[in-house]
Amino acid sequence: MSTTSSVRKTLLLVGASRGLGYAMAEEFLRRDWNVMGTVRGTSRTRLHDLSQRSSGRIEIESVDITRPEEIVALRSRVGDRKFDILFVNAGVTNDPAETIGEVATEEFIRVMVTNALGPMRVLDTFYDVVADAGTIGVMTSGQGSITNNTSGLREVYRGSKAALNMFMRSFAARRAVDRHPMVLMAPGWVRTDLGGPDARLTIEESVPSLVTTLLAAHGIPGLRYLDYLGRTVPW
Repeated sequence: MSTTSSVRKTLLLVGASRGLGYAMAEEFLRRDWNVMGTVRGTSRTRLHDLSQRSSGRIEIESVDITRPEEIVALRSRVGDRKFDILFVNAGVTNDPAETIGEVATEEFIRVMVTNALGPMRVLDTFYDVVADAGTIGVMTSGQGSITNNTSGLREVYRGSKAALNMFMRSFAARRAVDRHPMVLMAPGWVRTDLGGPDARLTIEESVPSLVTTLLAAHGIPGLRYLDYLGRTVPW
């Protein structure tokens, strides 16, 4: 028998309009969750089409996480609701061949604010909407691993994800007493607009396993850095 809406678990998914975020919304819907997903701006997205087919199980909100005032406004709209999982999915890149010495200041700021600062602002602002023992997740990348960086390339992107990982370590340390499960998720190299057409994995090969890994974190307090198959990624 299908789970009723009164007991169905709910995900707040920030960044759900396309790519990995959209696929996560679709996968959680398939697993009988309710989803509040966010998009940027007012343009219609694939998430709107999915919402129309969801029998009311997908709500859509708008937020640009590079704009602090929009984060605060969304928090006000959410009110006193509670979510079983809060997950932030955000990622942009620059020219992968561009070194840290070559990147323009404005481009460096764009990548760092979107990939590192924005997600952490969301977590600090929305921390209190996570249910007791609820899970907090952020989409990072295996390229954020300092240990595994033996090839260079994507220097600015790598740096932004390494920064996100470090900021998340600080966040988790500040909140350790609350014992929430926290997961930095590395989805693998996936064929999306960001990953490009030569990526090793399809979305269908990554996201269902990623969601399984995220759900398996329930009940395990503290922060872990995991790939989509649940394997620990070295910091």
